[in-house]
Amino acid sequence: MKNKNITFISLNYAPEDSAIGLYSSQWVEFLESNGHNVTVVTAFPYYPQWEIYNDYRSKPLFYKESIGPTTLLRYRQYVPKTPTFFKRIVHLLDFTFGSFINILKIRNCDLVIAVVPFTSSAFLGWIQKKRFNAKLWVHIQDFEFDAALQTGVSKKTNALFSLLFKIESWILNRATVGSTISFSMLEKLSQKTKSSTFYLPNWIDQTTIDPLIAKKHDYTKSKKITLLYSGNIGDKQDWDSFTEFCNDLDKNKYDVIIVGDGAKKEWVLKHTKNISNVTYYPPVPYNQLPDLLCSTDIYLLFQKPDLLDTVMPSKVLGMMASAKPSIIIGHKDSEINSTFKATDAGLFFCQYSKEVIRQLDELTSQYDRMKAMGSSARTHVLKHFSKDMVLNRMLKKINTL
Repeated sequence: MKNKNITFISLNYAPEDSAIGLYSSQWVEFLESNGHNVTVVTAFPYYPQWEIYNDYRSKPLFYKESIGPTTLLRYRQYVPKTPTFFKRIVHLLDFTFGSFINILKIRNCDLVIAVVPFTSSAFLGWIQKKRFNAKLWVHIQDFEFDAALQTGVSKKTNALFSLLFKIESWILNRATVGSTISFSMLEKLSQKTKSSTFYLPNWIDQTTIDPLIAKKHDYTKSKKITLLYSGNIGDKQDWDSFTEFCNDLDKNKYDVIIVGDGAKKEWVLKHTKNISNVTYYPPVPYNQLPDLLCSTDIYLLFQKPDLLDTVMPSKVLGMMASAKPSIIIGHKDSEINSTFKATDAGLFFCQYSKEVIRQLDELTSQYDRMKAMGSSARTHVLKHFSKDMVLNRMLKKINTL
C-alpha cells in the first residue's frame, strides 16, 4: 500500500463538534493513523451558533494551524447572524473563494476528498484533481439543493434549482468515486452521476458512548422522567409539534431538556419559555456528550413529517448507542422508520397527536420494555455502524484508487 498525499476539503472541522465537523475530523485522524499525509482545507469554526468561535476571532484571514500531525489551511469566511437563503449563498461563495486560494498552497496531492455540503467543495476538489492528476472522492453528507427545496429555506423558482441541479450533476460526474451515508441517498446519488458510488455511513465509536461507564450528567439530575433533545436547533425539526407535545405532557411526571444551538433557537426559546417543565441548555463539549446521552431516559426527535430524510441522523446513532429508546416523528418512508420497525428501538410516528402522549405514558410504565428497546437499539447500531468497521471499509476502497 502506497501512502498518499491527501487534500481533505470540508466546511466543518474540529474544534466544531457538529456532526459533519466530528466525522470529518475523525476520518482525517484515521487516515493519518494509517500512514497517509493529510492537509485539510476548511473554514473558521462557526457552527451551529453561526458565529466565529471566540478563540479564532483574532486570527488572520488566512490561518494555518496544526491539530496533531494534520496541517489545516483555514479561511475566515463570512458568517451571517441570520442565515437566510441569500446570506447562505454569500457564505458559500466566500468560503469557496478563500478555499480556492488555500488549495493553491498545496504542493503534492494524490487524492482529494471533498465533503458536501458545500457542493462547491467538490468543485474545488475537481480543480485539485486537474492540478495534480489526482483521484477525487466526493462524500455527500447532505444533498444541499434538495434539502433547500424540502425545508423551504428557499422559495425561489424552479428555474434557479434546475440550474443548480445541472451544476451539481456536472461536478459529481467529475468524481472518481462518490459516497454517501445511506442506501436511499446512494440510490439518489446513482441517479445524479455516472461515477462509481460507495456506501459510507456515519459511524459510532462504541468506546466513547458506553452506558456501562457513563456518569450522570448535571443537566439530567431531575427526579422526573427525563426527555432529551440534543443537537442542531434548525429548520428540519418540527418545532410547532414539539411545542404542542411539551404543553400536553404531564408536568409532574416529565422534564424536557433541550440542548443545542442553531438558526431556530430563539424561536424555540420564545415558544417554550412559559412551559414549566422545559429547560434549555447550551451545547455541551463533545467529551460530555456520551454522559448526557446515557443519562437521559428517552430521546426526542421531531422532524417535519413532509420532509423525507433519507439518512439515519447522526444524533439518532448516538442515542441508540446509549441504549435508550427514542420517540421520533418523521416521514413514513424515512430510514429511521424502517430501522425502528426492524429493531423495536423506540416509537415512531408520522405526525403528532395525543396518541404520542398515550404511548409515551404506556412505555414509561413498563421499565423492562424500555430497557429491551434500549438494548435492541445499541445492538443494532454497533452491528451496522461501528467506527472501526466503517472506516476500515473506507480505507480498503482508498487503497484501490
